[in-house]
Amino acid sequence: MSGETLQVYFLGTAGALPTPSRNPPCIMVRRGSDTLLFDCGEGAQQQMMRARCGFTVNAIFITHWHADHFLGIFGLVQTMSFNGRTEPLAIYGPEWVHEFVKTLRHVARFNLKFPMESVELAPGSWVRFEGYTVTAFAASHGMPTLGYILEEDPRPGRFDREQAIALGVPPGPLFGKLQRGETVTVKTGETTVEVRPDQVMGPKRLGRKIVYTGDTRAIHETIADVAANADLLIHDATYDEAESSRAAEFYHATAAQAGEAATVLNAGTLVLIHTSSRYPDAKTHIAEARSRYAGTIVVPDDLDMIEVPFRD
Repeated sequence: MSGETLQVYFLGTAGALPTPSRNPPCIMVRRGSDTLLFDCGEGAQQQMMRARCGFTVNAIFITHWHADHFLGIFGLVQTMSFNGRTEPLAIYGPEWVHEFVKTLRHVARFNLKFPMESVELAPGSWVRFEGYTVTAFAASHGMPTLGYILEEDPRPGRFDREQAIALGVPPGPLFGKLQRGETVTVKTGETTVEVRPDQVMGPKRLGRKIVYTGDTRAIHETIADVAANADLLIHDATYDEAESSRAAEFYHATAAQAGEAATVLNAGTLVLIHTSSRYPDAKTHIAEARSRYAGTIVVPDDLDMIEVPFRD
């Protein structure tokens, strides 16, 4: 549905190691009644309690198999089972996802009361949900790694009420049919005419779009065809420019590279995450990202939430 809320909860924003104020990576996206997790670091379920967003998760998408991105799943599925979950849970990820879910079942033994499904994705793979799609793209982290794009279906164009009336359509139920894409028949005097949706509806409007890179070196030029024009670009910003060589060595990005990515991809808002614990604050990261990108920059604290508005 075109009017669904779209909220992003930053349950974990740390880089590799937890800190007293930041948990390992875990991004929750809520669209309407759907809840998706992108990565699920250690302590994710406690963060869900602190954020008061519950344990109802429809699917989990893992970017890669470094432990800080998946250790939280073990406790989370146990809690889901303890709470009486019976619905299947799909866990999506790159190569080795089947082995991971097999291990998860083995560790859980007989405690799980719901089925788990493992789904291996590759760059270009997509998963269809009602009203939106999650698409995987190739990230660069020295091992099989994916980033993800959540993109809504286009919304209907704006309804031209005055034009509809001018064509003889009376206000009421026929307006709704036209907005749903149905042709209607109206009678004006002795003449019966058909009015088509394209006569009274403006051009379709873009849905909202979120891009999550996970851990990666700079890759924006390789994903411009699929990741452009995101409302929210959530980008690896582990290091500052003084550590750019280290960033390349360990397959991470700098804040400046994240800023460049936001410019190249024409992102509406840039979110910097996975910042190394060596940095006491985000001032340098924000300044370096700002040197490459003039839009809105956010460095979220754990438990922060961003609501993504509809475009005009």
